[in-house]
Amino acid sequence: MSFLRSIHTSITDSYQSILHSNQLLNGLSKSGRIDDARKVFDKMTKRDEYTWNTMISGYVNVGRLVEARELLNGFSSRSSITWSSLISGYCRFGCEAEAFGLFRSMRLEGQKPSQYTLGSILRVCSALCLIQNGKMIHGYVVKNGFESNVYVVTGLVDMYAKCRHVSEAEILFKGLAFDKGNHVLWTAMVTGYAQNGDGLKAIEFFCYMHAEGVASNQFTFPSILTACSAVSAHCFGEQVHGCIVRNGFGCNVYVQSALVDMYAKCGDLSSAKRVLENMDDDDVVSWNSMIVGCVRHGFEEEALLLFKKMHARNMKIDDYTFPSILNCCIIGRIDAKSVHCLVIKTGFGNYKLVSNAIVDMYAKTGELNCAYAVFEKMLEKDVISWTSLVTGYAQNGSHEESLKIFRDMRIAGINPDQFVVASILSACAELTLLEFGKQVHSDFIKSGLRSSLSVDNSLVTMYAKCGCLDDADAIFVSMHVRDVITWTALIVGYAQNGKGRHSLKFYDAMVSCGTKPDFITFIGLLFACSHAGLVDEGRAYFEQMKRIYGIDPGPEHYACMIDLFGRSGKLDEAKEILNQMEVKPDATVWKALLAACRVHGNLELGERAATNLFQLEPMNAMPYVMLSNMYSAARKWDAAAKIRRLMKSKGIVKEPGCSWIEMNSRVHTFSSEDRGHPREAEIYSKIDEIIVRIKEAGYVPDMNFSLHDMDREGMEVGLAYHSEKLAVAFGLLASPPGAAIRIFKNLRVCGDCHSAMKYISGIFARHIILRDSNCFHHFREGKCSCGDYW
Repeated sequence: MSFLRSIHTSITDSYQSILHSNQLLNGLSKSGRIDDARKVFDKMTKRDEYTWNTMISGYVNVGRLVEARELLNGFSSRSSITWSSLISGYCRFGCEAEAFGLFRSMRLEGQKPSQYTLGSILRVCSALCLIQNGKMIHGYVVKNGFESNVYVVTGLVDMYAKCRHVSEAEILFKGLAFDKGNHVLWTAMVTGYAQNGDGLKAIEFFCYMHAEGVASNQFTFPSILTACSAVSAHCFGEQVHGCIVRNGFGCNVYVQSALVDMYAKCGDLSSAKRVLENMDDDDVVSWNSMIVGCVRHGFEEEALLLFKKMHARNMKIDDYTFPSILNCCIIGRIDAKSVHCLVIKTGFGNYKLVSNAIVDMYAKTGELNCAYAVFEKMLEKDVISWTSLVTGYAQNGSHEESLKIFRDMRIAGINPDQFVVASILSACAELTLLEFGKQVHSDFIKSGLRSSLSVDNSLVTMYAKCGCLDDADAIFVSMHVRDVITWTALIVGYAQNGKGRHSLKFYDAMVSCGTKPDFITFIGLLFACSHAGLVDEGRAYFEQMKRIYGIDPGPEHYACMIDLFGRSGKLDEAKEILNQMEVKPDATVWKALLAACRVHGNLELGERAATNLFQLEPMNAMPYVMLSNMYSAARKWDAAAKIRRLMKSKGIVKEPGCSWIEMNSRVHTFSSEDRGHPREAEIYSKIDEIIVRIKEAGYVPDMNFSLHDMDREGMEVGLAYHSEKLAVAFGLLASPPGAAIRIFKNLRVCGDCHSAMKYISGIFARHIILRDSNCFHHFREGKCSCGDYW
């Protein structure tokens, strides 16, 4: 008995010792004194499972995961609680790869994870949109009998909803035969629909939730208010506001912030302001929402006043505040560089969100050098950074630079989004880079991104401006949504390709489907009439533009009308409409008149137009060259020489005419009488052959387009070696028989070359597409798409 008592006493003392040590260890761990806890742990001669779990949890709670992992490896009797503690820690601190690795190791060891372990793993999947990992966990849940655990199923619903698989979340939700009164489960569904852009479905679920008697909380209300914002459901948002007050959440800062955001996005700025003013604390998120709402609805002054109030109240401005204020700079309400200086002073210069906004601001205000300088200094660039720069260069007319930056973006491994694709396609359209545009289109299809209206519109414009009307039509037909830009792109495209009557048919179809034409549409329409000789139709459209649609004609519309009358030889009517203009004639109007005078040889009126252009655009070579050419055509060589001397004295340089053709991914450029091409001998031999053959078919050189005072033979030689003729000769040599030849010219095609191209297309059986500075000419079987009305 004495021996048994001594053993009992020893066991009791040992138990009391472990219990006391564990209590001390637990207290030190929970108070954050982890190093002291480790000293107690190391001194303990005996440790049980609780001891090890407490120490591992202590390390996990302070983020010292490596030391926690080392303890786990040294613990031979670890249980599911031990594993769950460490897995939860890795999840909490964003180490999702390590967390999944531990989860696999736990299963290999034969330990069954608890509902809390699965919940932790599913939260990581939700936060990081790891749908494949989430599906793997779902399979484990089903196989191991957790499908009836409401805690785990709620985690699955939340995971699917936040990973944009909301239909799977709804299936799980509807399949539950238990605990549908769980407000967390309902909130997960409402939040899922709201975050996936289906605001109406979120509202429907919220109503269903209330009909079932499930109470909302501080997490449900912000989600439903977000849904109201997305679909501008202002009235329903007001009802939710009433429900918030009745349920006692009116003073919750998160709910109040969501209310400010909802009212601001719905345009009810007065209600948003009332909620903001009634908040007990200055919440920077709410103030940001208010500023964004003001900027979005055109109240920039109010936004700036709120920004100043934030400063006065010593509120902590964050990286979401500055982008909204920088938007005010874009519309010129505040000096851009002063805000940029404030960004640097407040330490937000290296925040990606703010830097992106600065790049976008400088790009949209045309200060491209500043935009590029900020972009270059950014430590981390994303697709938004690149998009702002590419779009900025494209919108400011620097199309080649835009393409170079886009190339650098792709080299950097950044995948373009819809915005940058739309911009780069617009740049391709302006530069008529068909092959590059096709590559961008193909790359976009391969990316799997859903197309957008802006991308489709840019594709229609690009193909139309590059002379590929069949491709433009195909994109147009495939579009489910079309707007006035879509229709206008086709109207202008067909007009530029010599099919003005088709443009008028598209206009009729546009009006029939209820789309209202705008200012640009009528420019395209009048351009179509002008280039197809549709004088009566042009008059009718010009008249109905203001009478039916209330659009006041601008200089561009008057220029089209003058061009319409001028091309038709009705110069008196052109002068009449010039005198009736309600706006002051600008350079485009006088250029149209001068071009008409050039075609019909009206030297007197041409001199008047040129004189006005000398005053409006004194350094533009165009009027000097046009007037000089008119003098040359009239054989007034002295007057022509005088104009050219005047140009020289003023330092005005004429843009040299050139034509180019793309062959085998290489651009070949030619100037008049160019001798620099590697295949020069073959090209000039081909030119001689072409001239002989087209003369046999009836071609007669038009000496009116020889601008030098020389004998007839010299004039013919000069005409034969114009840049577009050299380009077509190279095209005949370098392309397969029967293939289309696509030529681009920076200036207008001359009348002699236009005539020659018709003969060449018939004799050599080629489709020749010639894009000059004004429009496309499609030459087939001896005819041009412009009907000789170019």
